[in-house]
Amino acid sequence: MPSLKPAVAEIRLAVRTALAGLPEGAAVVVALSGGADSLALAAATAFEAPKRGLRVTSLTVDHGLQGGSDEVAAAAAHIASGLGLEAQVVRVQVDDEGGPEAAARDARYQALRDAASAVGASAVLLGHTLDDQAETVLLGLARGSGAASLQGMAPSREDDDGVRWLRPLLGVRRETTRAFCAASDLTPWDDPHNSHDRYARVRVRDRVLPVLETELGPGIAEALARTAEQLREDAEAFDEMIHETIEDIVEHAEAGISVSVAALAANPAALRNRIIRLVVDSEFGVSLTRTQTVEVARLATDWAGQGPIDLPGCAAVRRGGQIVFTARGR
Repeated sequence: MPSLKPAVAEIRLAVRTALAGLPEGAAVVVALSGGADSLALAAATAFEAPKRGLRVTSLTVDHGLQGGSDEVAAAAAHIASGLGLEAQVVRVQVDDEGGPEAAARDARYQALRDAASAVGASAVLLGHTLDDQAETVLLGLARGSGAASLQGMAPSREDDDGVRWLRPLLGVRRETTRAFCAASDLTPWDDPHNSHDRYARVRVRDRVLPVLETELGPGIAEALARTAEQLREDAEAFDEMIHETIEDIVEHAEAGISVSVAALAANPAALRNRIIRLVVDSEFGVSLTRTQTVEVARLATDWAGQGPIDLPGCAAVRRGGQIVFTARGR
């Protein structure tokens, strides 16, 4: 028998490892754009899933943002069918809220959630690679987005509906997915947006990372991915501490939620700021910037009689020994 090509073996192993945590007979959805990453993921899943009795549906989302996008989506679904998968195509409406990239991403993820719900899927598989992770970390670093952004993408996370989002290829280089497709006689689609330098991620991919590799030596992408993993481990431990602390210092107020001033002031700044962000996010569903978070923290650490602080979706004010957060308009 011919030997298995290294790229095929590597990606099948990555997918096998990711699927091992799912119950036998479960349904999964694979996000398939038709590009090399998602195509390799779909093909490896089609090979590995039957061993665990998993039912696999591929979903191709047509964003309608390019001419011929319907043909591209149909071609991807055709390949998926040839791999033995149940293939679906969904056309979504993309608005401009938050910019076209963010809007397209939101529409795509909603379509995947809907597909997972329709088939009762235990997991959705996404084709992000180590290169995607490195680009995400570098973009977060450049934007000063803090440790949360530098954690990059999690290999596995569970949403409020109990669906797990898995990224089996986060340890796999992009070039390996292309080698997989070549070895498997699969022809990936090359999205022209992935070569358009008006997108920051494309500039990072085509210009910034190559310069770093040239000037600092090889292995930059792997180092950035390791950094994300280490920060994510730290954050998970930190989050456990925060939740334990919150139980003791947070109370429900008449029109919102309140936090003990003394307890906030007694905690280190890093923990104090995380508590504030988590309280606002969990209660009002909004994310605070660092500047907003620090201003709220000053109500506890640098109190000089300052009035209410307007925040996205809510306001914060000091009342006695409490910082009270209330929804806007209350």
